[in-house]
Amino acid sequence: MSAVLPEGRLVEMVFDLVEQRTRFVLWQNGGWRFESVVRAPAGERLIPYSAHNNLIKKEVVLFPSEPCDYGSEAELVRDIQSFIHRYVDVSPRFERIASYYVLFSWLYDGFAELPYLRLRGDYGSGKTRFLLTVGSLCYKPIFASGATSTSAIFRMLDCFGGTLIIDEGDFRYSDEKSDLIKIFNNGNQKGLPVIKTEMSGTREFNPRAFEVFSPKILASRGSFDDKALESRFLTEESGDRKLRRDIPINLPPIYKDEARALRNKLLLYRFHNHGKNHAPTLVLDERIEPRLRQIFVPLMSIVSDNAVREELRDVLWRYHQELRADRSMDVEAQTLDVIRELLAASSQPSVSIKEVTDRFTHRHGRDYERITPKWIGTIIRKRLHLRTHKSGHGVFVISPEELKKLPVLYEKYGVMPLDAEGSNVPDPGDGHGTQARSRGVDDSASLAEKTEVADIVDVAAVGPPNQTNHERP
Repeated sequence: MSAVLPEGRLVEMVFDLVEQRTRFVLWQNGGWRFESVVRAPAGERLIPYSAHNNLIKKEVVLFPSEPCDYGSEAELVRDIQSFIHRYVDVSPRFERIASYYVLFSWLYDGFAELPYLRLRGDYGSGKTRFLLTVGSLCYKPIFASGATSTSAIFRMLDCFGGTLIIDEGDFRYSDEKSDLIKIFNNGNQKGLPVIKTEMSGTREFNPRAFEVFSPKILASRGSFDDKALESRFLTEESGDRKLRRDIPINLPPIYKDEARALRNKLLLYRFHNHGKNHAPTLVLDERIEPRLRQIFVPLMSIVSDNAVREELRDVLWRYHQELRADRSMDVEAQTLDVIRELLAASSQPSVSIKEVTDRFTHRHGRDYERITPKWIGTIIRKRLHLRTHKSGHGVFVISPEELKKLPVLYEKYGVMPLDAEGSNVPDPGDGHGTQARSRGVDDSASLAEKTEVADIVDVAAVGPPNQTNHERP
């Protein structure tokens, strides 16, 4: 379907709907021409897939018909955004992100990492329309529905490359979900194929590497449990407002012609821009999660509009804040909050597991079925990676040298450090007035949360309560 040859030559398959035939477009020396066969340097003879191929006839994979002039990059982005706006109801910001993601999909093989695009919402919130509309503009889109086996998805990605368009909600069984997660986990970084075992003609089991690196557009009803996987998605929530009245209930027949015309323009855009050095030195705020910076840099590097770049920076910071907010609800953040308060209220350079357990039980005893020093110690050692040792008094304490790790952990989990007087040290924010806030002491916190903070201050003075009075049976 496509090939990148030496000396900057590109080969792309096109499909002529009127003549019902496939052929190649060869890009060489700044110009293009049609070819029925292309000779590769090693002597291979490249032949396009037949127009009668089932995947092409059934429009599982879509192609342009010929390269077409697109004017400037700004004009092309406006055309893409106008097409999306005509058929899909998403926020203006996500329209622009989706438009640049379409551009990025035509150049993705020139990068080592990439993000995914997702629309998340319940039934009837426009997710399928979004997949069809945005997916029809992407590079070699592969439409995988619930009737597609995951083994077929592995093979199509490995053979064709291109953009996977998939409704995660259609895959209901645990094995299918597991295979999809493998594709998502390995598919955003080049050089991480999925290894699966296949049976050979002699009935021998042989391992085979499937290349799954490609852009992916997903529709889902929920989130993934794995937060590392969640951080790979640029997500829009759908269904939280009424559908725009100008959105057609059914896609008109002209929709496919409009999409093909844009794919033709995008093919020439690929020829003009493939292999260019797309600002690899783009610098993002170092406070942003490394994973988020990793997936945003490729997308932002193809954006030449400074206003859009700044908008993407705002989106990046918002995702970073959401990720920290999600972490702040975890037991790890709750444990760090307790450790922070104990250190601020004590003159000792260390804190014991028992002290942490008692204070944790007082604050969160109603939220957990059973809280024990062993459980708290496991969280501290295995999840927060803080070493403990037995003191001379026979109690386990967090090693003083381990406390040097706390500022990094506070930052990771969105927990504000305390100054010497026990007050929160404000986060410098993102330069746009955004500031991270500590759990339970936010200015907009509920009365119950503020009361809880007051209770904690009293506990610091009189000591923790009896643990058994606060445990649930």
